[in-house]
Amino acid sequence: MSSQDIPEENVPAERASDDHAGHGHGPVAVADEQNPFADPGLPPHEHRIQDIDERAAKRSERLVAMLFVLSMVATVGFIASYVAIPNDKSVYIFPLGHISALNFALGMCLGVALFSIGAGAVHWARTLMSDVEIADERHPIEASPEVKAKVLADFKDGAKESALGRRKLIRNTMFGALALFPLSGVVLLRDLGPLPGTKLRHTLWSKGKLLVNMNTNEPLRPSDVAVGSLTFVKPEGLEEHDEDFQKEIAKAALMIIRLQPEDIKDKQELEWSYQGIVAYSKICTHVGCPISLYEQQTHHALCPCHQSTFDLSDGARVIFGPAGHALPQLQIGVNAEGYLEALSDFKEPVGPAFWERG
Repeated sequence: MSSQDIPEENVPAERASDDHAGHGHGPVAVADEQNPFADPGLPPHEHRIQDIDERAAKRSERLVAMLFVLSMVATVGFIASYVAIPNDKSVYIFPLGHISALNFALGMCLGVALFSIGAGAVHWARTLMSDVEIADERHPIEASPEVKAKVLADFKDGAKESALGRRKLIRNTMFGALALFPLSGVVLLRDLGPLPGTKLRHTLWSKGKLLVNMNTNEPLRPSDVAVGSLTFVKPEGLEEHDEDFQKEIAKAALMIIRLQPEDIKDKQELEWSYQGIVAYSKICTHVGCPISLYEQQTHHALCPCHQSTFDLSDGARVIFGPAGHALPQLQIGVNAEGYLEALSDFKEPVGPAFWERG
């Protein structure tokens, strides 16, 4: 049935009265020589099937509610997929080929959830909300009390015509879909990575770990370290072919320098050294670049990334650049076989500052 076939007596009274009241559908002006751009007015309003058939309106209401419920189901599916599907599982999807099962499930569920909310809102507006076109004249920028009263009245009329209070099924399912959908974003926060716990506070160094030369892969004796030299070392047992080598060396990389004991100004640095051999983290405390430059005469170590400079004879304090704090020192000694060893782990986190530091 088209709207043109609807008898006037079947049109709801409030709808008919609105149409006859005008709402911008008055007589059409005719253009002439004096007024070549006359306002043509608005075409006559055509009623929709939902306006005159409550059964059709109920069908539209159920369809909108179904779309909102589908959005809720898709959101639950998104969360379930994130929890249940392994991130290394792949599936074959024609014509995409082999793709990540987790990414496919998350994308489909998120897309269906968003589409269902949008489609439900659009169908609700096009079939159940009022579609009467209203022409209104422009008004001054500063609203007068009469305009404010009119806006408030229009708002109330719009709320009434939306049937939000009468269509409780739509209202409740829409609120449920909108309330449940943000949970997808909350779940995605978990994908930022595992919680660090205390991993940033600890390295592979521990009491008895030998200091191994990074170049020769051999443990070091004090006699192997000359005065004024800079040597890079790693913990005993850490090999380059290890799966977690990069992650561990990023925290445990160490540089050892031999100074004359009388040149060491910091008391703790002297106590934690061995015969003038001091061990400091190689990781700059600015953004984590590896320190690789050493000036023998001044005992300054320089980070090549942003020129942070540390005085290795005075507790590796920062004397220039953006680094926020001194390099952590590792307490070292010699074991029974004469090899340099760590006496503990670093007493503070290595690398850049972070919010849990200290």
